[in-house]
Amino acid sequence: MTKRTTPFELTLGEKPRQISLTRWLHEQLRQAMLDGRLKAGTRLPASRDFAALYKISRGTVVSVFEQLRSEGFLSSRRGFGTWGNKLPEHTRRARKLSPVVWKLPSPLTGLTFLHPALPFRSHEPALSEFPVAIWARLASRCIRRASTSLFRQRDGRGHPALREALAEYLGASRGVACSPDQIVIVTGVQQALDIVARALLRPGDSMWMEDPGYFGAVIAFRNAGVKLVPVPIDEHGLSVHAGRRRAPRAKAVYVTPAHQFPLGVMMSPERRIEVLSWAAETGAFVIEDDYDGEFRLDGHPVSVLQNVDKNESVILIGSFNKLLFSSLRVGYMVLPKRLIDTILALRFGIDQNAVGLEQAILADFIEEGHMGRHMRRMRELYATRLQTLRSEVAKRLKGLMEIQTSKRAFIL
Repeated sequence: MTKRTTPFELTLGEKPRQISLTRWLHEQLRQAMLDGRLKAGTRLPASRDFAALYKISRGTVVSVFEQLRSEGFLSSRRGFGTWGNKLPEHTRRARKLSPVVWKLPSPLTGLTFLHPALPFRSHEPALSEFPVAIWARLASRCIRRASTSLFRQRDGRGHPALREALAEYLGASRGVACSPDQIVIVTGVQQALDIVARALLRPGDSMWMEDPGYFGAVIAFRNAGVKLVPVPIDEHGLSVHAGRRRAPRAKAVYVTPAHQFPLGVMMSPERRIEVLSWAAETGAFVIEDDYDGEFRLDGHPVSVLQNVDKNESVILIGSFNKLLFSSLRVGYMVLPKRLIDTILALRFGIDQNAVGLEQAILADFIEEGHMGRHMRRMRELYATRLQTLRSEVAKRLKGLMEIQTSKRAFIL
Protein backbone atom coordinates (compact mmCIF):
# COMPACT_ATOMS: atom_id res chain seq x y z
CA MET A 1 0.00 0.00 0.00
CA THR A 2 1.30 3.43 -0.90
CA LYS A 3 2.16 5.45 2.19
CA ARG A 4 1.50 9.16 2.38
CA THR A 5 2.12 11.62 5.16
CA THR A 6 -0.93 13.53 6.31
CA PRO A 7 -0.50 17.10 4.96
CA PHE A 8 -2.66 18.72 7.60
CA GLU A 9 -3.46 18.64 11.27
CA LEU A 10 -6.20 16.16 12.15
CA THR A 11 -9.01 17.95 13.93
CA LEU A 12 -9.77 16.32 17.27
CA GLY A 13 -12.89 16.97 19.32
CA GLU A 14 -12.98 18.48 22.78
CA LYS A 15 -12.10 16.13 25.63
CA PRO A 16 -14.96 15.60 28.10
CA ARG A 17 -13.92 16.02 31.71
CA GLN A 18 -15.15 12.59 32.78
CA ILE A 19 -12.86 10.50 30.54
CA SER A 20 -9.10 10.05 30.61
CA LEU A 21 -6.74 11.61 28.08
CA THR A 22 -5.70 8.16 26.81
CA ARG A 23 -9.28 7.05 26.22
CA TRP A 24 -10.16 10.36 24.53
CA LEU A 25 -7.23 10.20 22.10
CA HIS A 26 -7.93 6.53 21.32
CA GLU A 27 -11.58 7.25 20.50
CA GLN A 28 -10.74 10.30 18.41
CA LEU A 29 -8.19 8.50 16.23
CA ARG A 30 -10.33 5.37 15.94
CA GLN A 31 -13.38 7.39 14.89
CA ALA A 32 -11.34 9.40 12.39
CA MET A 33 -10.42 6.14 10.65
CA LEU A 34 -13.96 4.79 10.75
CA ASP A 35 -15.28 8.06 9.30
CA GLY A 36 -12.67 8.04 6.53
CA ARG A 37 -11.07 11.30 7.67
CA LEU A 38 -7.85 9.42 8.42
CA LYS A 39 -7.45 7.32 5.30
CA ALA A 40 -5.72 3.98 4.89
CA GLY A 41 -2.03 4.41 4.08
CA THR A 42 -1.81 7.84 5.70
CA ARG A 43 1.41 8.12 7.70
CA LEU A 44 0.96 9.63 11.15
CA PRO A 45 3.55 11.97 12.62
CA ALA A 46 6.17 10.38 14.86
CA SER A 47 5.02 9.98 18.46
CA ARG A 48 7.30 12.80 19.61
CA ASP A 49 6.00 15.17 16.92
CA PHE A 50 2.40 14.07 17.53
CA ALA A 51 2.75 14.80 21.25
CA ALA A 52 4.22 18.25 20.59
CA LEU A 53 1.52 19.05 18.01
CA TYR A 54 -1.38 18.30 20.34
CA LYS A 55 0.42 19.27 23.56
CA ILE A 56 0.08 15.91 25.29
CA SER A 57 2.69 13.56 26.72
CA ARG A 58 4.62 11.26 24.41
CA GLY A 59 3.81 8.33 26.72
CA THR A 60 0.08 8.84 26.12
CA VAL A 61 0.62 8.90 22.35
CA VAL A 62 2.76 5.73 22.40
CA SER A 63 0.15 3.94 24.52
CA VAL A 64 -2.70 4.89 22.17
CA PHE A 65 -0.71 3.93 19.05
CA GLU A 66 0.06 0.51 20.51
CA GLN A 67 -3.60 -0.09 21.42
CA LEU A 68 -4.74 0.86 17.90
CA ARG A 69 -2.11 -1.45 16.42
CA SER A 70 -3.38 -4.31 18.52
CA GLU A 71 -6.92 -3.60 17.28
CA GLY A 72 -5.81 -3.62 13.66
CA PHE A 73 -6.30 0.07 12.99
CA LEU A 74 -2.61 0.98 12.67
CA SER A 75 0.59 -0.65 11.47
CA SER A 76 4.17 0.38 12.18
CA ARG A 77 7.66 -0.56 11.13
CA ARG A 78 10.98 0.64 12.44
CA GLY A 79 12.38 3.25 10.10
CA PHE A 80 9.07 3.62 8.23
CA GLY A 81 6.82 5.06 10.94
CA THR A 82 3.15 4.42 11.71
CA TRP A 83 0.29 4.44 9.21
CA GLY A 84 -3.42 3.66 8.99
CA ASN A 85 -4.63 0.26 7.81
CA LYS A 86 -7.37 -0.51 5.32
CA LEU A 87 -10.36 -1.55 7.39
CA PRO A 88 -12.75 -4.39 6.58
CA GLU A 89 -16.10 -3.05 5.41
CA HIS A 90 -17.98 -4.53 8.39
CA THR A 91 -15.86 -2.53 10.85
CA ARG A 92 -16.88 0.80 9.36
CA ARG A 93 -19.36 2.82 11.30
CA ALA A 94 -22.84 2.73 9.79
CA ARG A 95 -23.92 6.31 9.61
CA LYS A 96 -27.38 6.68 11.04
CA LEU A 97 -28.37 9.88 9.33
CA SER A 98 -31.93 10.58 8.36
CA PRO A 99 -32.11 11.07 4.60
CA VAL A 100 -32.28 14.68 3.46
CA VAL A 101 -35.06 15.15 0.96
CA TRP A 102 -34.49 18.25 -1.16
CA LYS A 103 -37.11 18.92 -3.74
CA LEU A 104 -35.61 20.86 -6.61
CA PRO A 105 -37.40 23.97 -7.81
CA SER A 106 -39.09 23.14 -11.10
CA PRO A 107 -36.68 25.20 -13.27
CA LEU A 108 -33.77 23.13 -11.90
CA THR A 109 -35.30 19.73 -12.54
CA GLY A 110 -33.46 17.83 -15.27
CA LEU A 111 -30.45 20.13 -15.61
CA THR A 112 -27.41 18.44 -17.11
CA PHE A 113 -25.17 19.24 -14.15
CA LEU A 114 -27.39 16.98 -12.04
CA HIS A 115 -27.41 14.12 -14.53
CA PRO A 116 -25.02 12.56 -17.07
CA ALA A 117 -24.29 14.78 -20.06
CA LEU A 118 -26.72 14.41 -22.96
CA PRO A 119 -26.35 15.20 -26.68
CA PHE A 120 -27.53 18.52 -28.13
CA ARG A 121 -26.67 20.54 -25.05
CA SER A 122 -27.11 24.25 -25.76
CA HIS A 123 -24.50 25.54 -23.33
CA GLU A 124 -21.29 23.73 -24.33
CA PRO A 125 -19.17 24.85 -27.31
CA ALA A 126 -16.93 22.60 -29.42
CA LEU A 127 -14.13 22.49 -26.87
CA SER A 128 -11.92 20.31 -29.04
CA GLU A 129 -11.72 23.17 -31.56
CA PHE A 130 -10.61 25.84 -29.10
CA PRO A 131 -7.10 27.20 -29.88
CA VAL A 132 -5.50 26.01 -26.65
CA ALA A 133 -1.95 26.66 -27.88
CA ILE A 134 -2.73 30.33 -28.59
CA TRP A 135 -4.47 30.75 -25.22
CA ALA A 136 -1.51 29.10 -23.43
CA ARG A 137 0.96 31.39 -25.20
CA LEU A 138 -1.04 34.48 -24.24
CA ALA A 139 -1.36 33.22 -20.67
CA SER A 140 2.37 32.63 -20.42
CA ARG A 141 3.10 36.10 -21.76
CA CYS A 142 0.60 37.73 -19.37
CA ILE A 143 2.20 36.00 -16.40
CA ARG A 144 5.72 36.98 -17.47
CA ARG A 145 4.76 40.60 -17.96
CA ALA A 146 2.32 40.88 -15.07
CA SER A 147 3.01 43.76 -12.73
CA THR A 148 1.90 44.06 -9.12
CA SER A 149 -0.77 46.50 -10.28
CA LEU A 150 -2.59 43.68 -12.11
CA PHE A 151 -2.74 41.53 -8.97
CA ARG A 152 -3.82 44.54 -6.92
CA GLN A 153 -6.70 45.65 -9.17
CA ARG A 154 -10.16 45.66 -7.59
CA ASP A 155 -12.08 47.73 -10.12
CA GLY A 156 -15.77 46.90 -9.80
CA ARG A 157 -16.13 47.16 -13.57
CA GLY A 158 -13.34 44.71 -14.41
CA HIS A 159 -9.94 44.87 -16.10
CA PRO A 160 -9.67 48.18 -18.04
CA ALA A 161 -7.88 46.57 -21.02
CA LEU A 162 -10.63 43.94 -21.33
CA ARG A 163 -13.38 46.56 -21.20
CA GLU A 164 -11.66 48.59 -23.91
CA ALA A 165 -11.17 45.54 -26.13
CA LEU A 166 -14.73 44.41 -25.47
CA ALA A 167 -16.25 47.79 -26.36
CA GLU A 168 -14.47 47.68 -29.72
CA TYR A 169 -15.30 44.02 -30.37
CA LEU A 170 -19.00 44.36 -29.49
CA GLY A 171 -19.26 47.48 -31.60
CA ALA A 172 -17.88 45.70 -34.65
CA SER A 173 -19.48 42.27 -34.21
CA ARG A 174 -22.83 43.08 -32.56
CA GLY A 175 -23.46 46.76 -33.32
CA VAL A 176 -23.26 47.73 -29.64
CA ALA A 177 -22.88 51.45 -29.01
CA CYS A 178 -21.02 51.92 -25.73
CA SER A 179 -17.87 53.19 -24.05
CA PRO A 180 -15.60 51.01 -21.88
CA ASP A 181 -16.99 52.77 -18.79
CA GLN A 182 -20.44 51.30 -19.49
CA ILE A 183 -19.14 47.72 -19.39
CA VAL A 184 -19.07 45.71 -16.16
CA ILE A 185 -17.33 42.32 -16.17
CA VAL A 186 -19.13 39.49 -14.36
CA THR A 187 -18.71 35.71 -14.13
CA GLY A 188 -21.46 35.03 -16.65
CA VAL A 189 -25.07 35.64 -17.59
CA GLN A 190 -26.38 34.16 -14.36
CA GLN A 191 -24.47 36.60 -12.16
CA ALA A 192 -25.49 39.47 -14.42
CA LEU A 193 -29.17 38.54 -14.06
CA ASP A 194 -28.82 38.24 -10.29
CA ILE A 195 -27.18 41.67 -9.97
CA VAL A 196 -29.69 43.39 -12.24
CA ALA A 197 -32.66 41.79 -10.47
CA ARG A 198 -31.47 42.81 -7.03
CA ALA A 199 -30.37 46.30 -8.05
CA LEU A 200 -33.37 47.41 -10.09
CA LEU A 201 -36.35 45.32 -8.97
CA ARG A 202 -38.13 44.89 -5.67
CA PRO A 203 -40.02 41.89 -4.28
CA GLY A 204 -43.51 41.92 -5.73
CA ASP A 205 -42.59 43.93 -8.85
CA SER A 206 -44.12 42.56 -12.05
CA MET A 207 -41.89 41.62 -14.94
CA TRP A 208 -42.52 40.22 -18.41
CA MET A 209 -40.85 36.89 -19.04
CA GLU A 210 -40.66 35.09 -22.39
CA ASP A 211 -42.89 31.99 -22.43
CA PRO A 212 -41.25 29.59 -22.98
CA GLY A 213 -38.02 31.16 -21.79
CA TYR A 214 -34.62 30.65 -20.24
CA PHE A 215 -34.83 28.73 -16.95
CA GLY A 216 -31.75 30.52 -15.54
CA ALA A 217 -33.51 33.86 -15.84
CA VAL A 218 -36.59 32.43 -14.13
CA ILE A 219 -34.41 31.29 -11.21
CA ALA A 220 -32.64 34.64 -10.87
CA PHE A 221 -35.82 36.72 -10.91
CA ARG A 222 -37.72 34.38 -8.61
CA ASN A 223 -34.84 34.54 -6.14
CA ALA A 224 -35.30 38.32 -6.09
CA GLY A 225 -39.01 37.91 -5.31
CA VAL A 226 -40.13 39.31 -8.66
CA LYS A 227 -43.61 38.42 -9.95
CA LEU A 228 -43.03 36.87 -13.37
CA VAL A 229 -45.68 37.50 -16.02
CA PRO A 230 -45.40 34.89 -18.82
CA VAL A 231 -45.68 36.50 -22.25
CA PRO A 232 -46.10 34.18 -25.27
CA ILE A 233 -43.70 33.98 -28.20
CA ASP A 234 -44.98 34.04 -31.78
CA GLU A 235 -43.19 34.04 -35.14
CA HIS A 236 -42.07 37.64 -34.56
CA GLY A 237 -40.78 37.16 -31.01
CA LEU A 238 -42.26 38.29 -27.70
CA SER A 239 -45.88 39.44 -28.04
CA VAL A 240 -45.93 43.01 -26.75
CA HIS A 241 -49.70 43.12 -27.20
CA ALA A 242 -50.11 40.17 -24.83
CA GLY A 243 -47.69 41.73 -22.37
CA ARG A 244 -49.59 45.02 -22.32
CA ARG A 245 -52.81 43.15 -21.70
CA ARG A 246 -51.42 41.03 -18.84
CA ALA A 247 -49.22 43.58 -17.03
CA PRO A 248 -49.20 47.02 -18.69
CA ARG A 249 -47.12 48.63 -15.91
CA ALA A 250 -44.51 45.91 -15.46
CA LYS A 251 -41.12 47.14 -14.28
CA ALA A 252 -38.98 45.17 -16.74
CA VAL A 253 -38.94 42.63 -19.55
CA TYR A 254 -36.44 39.85 -20.25
CA VAL A 255 -35.83 39.06 -23.94
CA THR A 256 -33.48 37.02 -26.14
CA PRO A 257 -34.15 38.85 -29.44
CA ALA A 258 -31.23 37.60 -31.57
CA HIS A 259 -32.14 33.93 -31.11
CA GLN A 260 -35.01 33.27 -28.72
CA PHE A 261 -34.34 30.57 -26.17
CA PRO A 262 -35.54 27.86 -26.62
CA LEU A 263 -37.65 28.32 -29.79
CA GLY A 264 -34.98 29.96 -31.95
CA VAL A 265 -37.14 32.81 -33.32
CA MET A 266 -35.45 36.11 -34.17
CA MET A 267 -37.40 39.17 -33.03
CA SER A 268 -38.66 41.18 -36.02
CA PRO A 269 -37.72 44.87 -36.45
CA GLU A 270 -41.34 45.92 -35.85
CA ARG A 271 -41.53 43.95 -32.61
CA ARG A 272 -38.23 45.43 -31.42
CA ILE A 273 -39.65 48.93 -31.88
CA GLU A 274 -42.78 47.88 -29.96
CA VAL A 275 -40.70 46.61 -27.01
CA LEU A 276 -38.62 49.79 -26.85
CA SER A 277 -41.69 52.02 -27.21
CA TRP A 278 -43.45 50.27 -24.33
CA ALA A 279 -40.32 50.59 -22.17
CA ALA A 280 -40.05 54.31 -22.96
CA GLU A 281 -43.73 54.88 -22.12
CA THR A 282 -43.64 53.07 -18.78
CA GLY A 283 -40.05 53.62 -17.64
CA ALA A 284 -39.44 49.88 -17.65
CA PHE A 285 -36.05 48.25 -18.21
CA VAL A 286 -35.33 45.88 -21.07
CA ILE A 287 -32.90 43.10 -20.11
CA GLU A 288 -31.44 41.84 -23.39
CA ASP A 289 -29.65 38.50 -23.17
CA ASP A 290 -27.37 38.16 -26.19
CA TYR A 291 -26.31 34.66 -25.20
CA ASP A 292 -25.30 33.43 -28.68
CA GLY A 293 -25.73 36.37 -31.04
CA GLU A 294 -22.33 35.65 -32.62
CA PHE A 295 -23.50 32.26 -33.88
CA ARG A 296 -25.78 33.43 -36.65
CA LEU A 297 -25.97 30.52 -39.12
CA ASP A 298 -28.71 31.73 -41.49
CA GLY A 299 -28.88 35.21 -43.00
CA HIS A 300 -26.93 38.29 -41.96
CA PRO A 301 -25.79 39.15 -38.42
CA VAL A 302 -28.44 41.00 -36.44
CA SER A 303 -27.66 44.02 -34.30
CA VAL A 304 -28.77 44.24 -30.70
CA LEU A 305 -31.74 46.13 -29.25
CA GLN A 306 -29.27 48.25 -27.32
CA ASN A 307 -28.09 49.74 -30.60
CA VAL A 308 -31.43 51.46 -31.30
CA ASP A 309 -32.35 52.32 -27.71
CA LYS A 310 -32.70 56.11 -27.37
CA ASN A 311 -34.02 56.20 -23.80
CA GLU A 312 -31.34 54.27 -21.87
CA SER A 313 -33.78 51.45 -21.23
CA VAL A 314 -31.72 48.45 -22.39
CA ILE A 315 -29.29 46.47 -20.26
CA LEU A 316 -27.30 44.15 -22.52
CA ILE A 317 -25.76 41.03 -21.02
CA GLY A 318 -23.60 38.35 -22.59
CA SER A 319 -20.97 35.73 -21.84
CA PHE A 320 -17.77 34.24 -23.21
CA ASN A 321 -18.37 30.99 -21.36
CA LYS A 322 -20.54 29.58 -24.15
CA LEU A 323 -18.38 31.07 -26.90
CA LEU A 324 -14.96 29.87 -25.69
CA PHE A 325 -15.07 27.44 -22.75
CA SER A 326 -17.35 27.18 -19.74
CA SER A 327 -14.68 27.28 -17.03
CA LEU A 328 -13.54 30.74 -18.21
CA ARG A 329 -16.27 32.41 -16.12
CA VAL A 330 -16.21 35.80 -17.83
CA GLY A 331 -19.35 37.62 -18.90
CA TYR A 332 -20.37 41.25 -19.19
CA MET A 333 -23.10 43.81 -18.75
CA VAL A 334 -23.42 46.89 -20.96
CA LEU A 335 -25.26 49.43 -18.84
CA PRO A 336 -27.07 52.68 -19.58
CA LYS A 337 -24.95 55.48 -18.12
CA ARG A 338 -27.64 56.36 -15.57
CA LEU A 339 -27.42 52.89 -14.01
CA ILE A 340 -23.65 52.52 -13.67
CA ASP A 341 -23.38 53.87 -10.11
CA THR A 342 -26.39 51.87 -8.91
CA ILE A 343 -25.03 48.59 -10.29
CA LEU A 344 -21.48 49.21 -9.03
CA ALA A 345 -22.76 50.02 -5.55
CA LEU A 346 -24.49 46.64 -5.37
CA ARG A 347 -21.51 44.92 -6.98
CA PHE A 348 -19.21 46.32 -4.30
CA GLY A 349 -21.25 44.52 -1.65
CA ILE A 350 -21.04 41.17 -3.47
CA ASP A 351 -17.44 40.49 -4.47
CA GLN A 352 -15.77 43.77 -5.53
CA ASN A 353 -14.64 41.94 -8.70
CA ALA A 354 -10.96 41.44 -8.07
CA VAL A 355 -9.40 41.34 -11.54
CA GLY A 356 -7.96 37.95 -12.47
CA LEU A 357 -5.37 36.91 -15.02
CA GLU A 358 -8.06 35.38 -17.22
CA GLN A 359 -9.41 38.88 -17.90
CA ALA A 360 -5.98 40.08 -19.04
CA ILE A 361 -5.55 36.99 -21.22
CA LEU A 362 -8.99 37.44 -22.79
CA ALA A 363 -8.22 41.10 -23.48
CA ASP A 364 -5.18 40.09 -25.54
CA PHE A 365 -7.16 37.26 -27.19
CA ILE A 366 -9.70 39.81 -28.44
CA GLU A 367 -7.26 42.64 -29.18
CA GLU A 368 -4.96 40.50 -31.33
CA GLY A 369 -7.83 39.18 -33.48
CA HIS A 370 -7.90 35.62 -32.19
CA MET A 371 -11.48 36.01 -30.98
CA GLY A 372 -12.77 37.09 -34.39
CA ARG A 373 -10.94 34.29 -36.19
CA HIS A 374 -12.18 31.71 -33.71
CA MET A 375 -15.78 32.87 -34.09
CA ARG A 376 -15.59 32.63 -37.87
CA ARG A 377 -14.23 29.07 -37.65
CA MET A 378 -16.94 28.09 -35.18
CA ARG A 379 -19.72 29.51 -37.34
CA GLU A 380 -18.49 27.43 -40.25
CA LEU A 381 -18.19 24.34 -38.08
CA TYR A 382 -21.65 24.72 -36.53
CA ALA A 383 -23.21 25.42 -39.93
CA THR A 384 -21.68 22.18 -41.22
CA ARG A 385 -22.96 20.26 -38.21
CA LEU A 386 -26.44 21.71 -38.68
CA GLN A 387 -26.45 20.67 -42.32
CA THR A 388 -25.34 17.17 -41.32
CA LEU A 389 -28.15 17.01 -38.77
CA ARG A 390 -30.71 18.10 -41.37
CA SER A 391 -29.43 15.52 -43.83
CA GLU A 392 -29.49 12.67 -41.30
CA VAL A 393 -32.93 13.64 -40.01
CA ALA A 394 -34.32 13.66 -43.55
CA LYS A 395 -32.70 10.29 -44.21
CA ARG A 396 -33.41 8.42 -40.98
CA LEU A 397 -36.29 10.22 -39.25
CA LYS A 398 -38.50 11.24 -42.14
CA GLY A 399 -42.05 11.62 -40.90
CA LEU A 400 -40.93 11.64 -37.26
CA MET A 401 -38.92 14.84 -37.06
CA GLU A 402 -38.61 17.96 -39.18
CA ILE A 403 -36.10 20.79 -38.95
CA GLN A 404 -37.64 23.97 -40.27
CA THR A 405 -35.65 26.93 -41.55
CA SER A 406 -36.93 30.47 -41.78
CA LYS A 407 -35.36 33.72 -42.89
CA ARG A 408 -35.06 34.69 -39.28
CA ALA A 409 -33.57 31.58 -37.64
CA PHE A 410 -33.48 27.83 -37.68
CA ILE A 411 -36.04 26.13 -35.46
CA LEU A 412 -35.83 22.59 -34.16
